[in-house]
Amino acid sequence: MERKRINRLKVVLAEKGMTNKQLAGILDKDPAVISKWVTNAAQPNVEMFIQLAKILGVSVDDLLWIDE
Repeated sequence: MERKRINRLKVVLAEKGMTNKQLAGILDKDPAVISKWVTNAAQPNVEMFIQLAKILGVSVDDLLWIDE
């Protein structure tokens, strides 16, 4: 089985019922930064992926990978 790297942040946020603005407030970031992450216009750094996973209650793998 091949693993494909993607940014699943948008999907996970929807599953958790959280908006970009809410996440921005928790992280003390501008909502535009979160929007860029969600649309893949930019990527959070590794430390931020770890923090996002903790906040959203998922693993970093859940934010980065899908199995095909």
